[in-house]
Amino acid sequence: MTAPTAKITHYTKIPAEKFGDSAPGVTIRRVIDEEHDGAPVYVLRVIEVAAGGHTPEHAHPYEHENFVIEGKGRVLIGENWHEVGVGDVVFVPPGIRHTYINDGDTPFKFLCGIPVSRLILS
Repeated sequence: MTAPTAKITHYTKIPAEKFGDSAPGVTIRRVIDEEHDGAPVYVLRVIEVAAGGHTPEHAHPYEHENFVIEGKGRVLIGENWHEVGVGDVVFVPPGIRHTYINDGDTPFKFLCGIPVSRLILS
């Protein structure tokens, strides 16, 4: 693990990575993480979903904390769909199936916080 260091940068200086075939139109920027910043507890990501794109429907043993910063979309949490837009906060508890969909015409961006991987695996 990298020793924790202070960091100030614009999020666009962090490379956007494609999420994969299961998430068309989705990119992720790991703006604060354990690998690059030595963040010992929390990972902060910026997820961008292009018009018509979606994240994979999935569940995992850790929570998500999300904050919508641009656009609008829908989120499935368990069996229920919710409309979300700029300023909305979403908490996805551990073990709950979820997905985000951008069914609009503009990018849908949100911050996504999760615990670091070593805490997830312990």
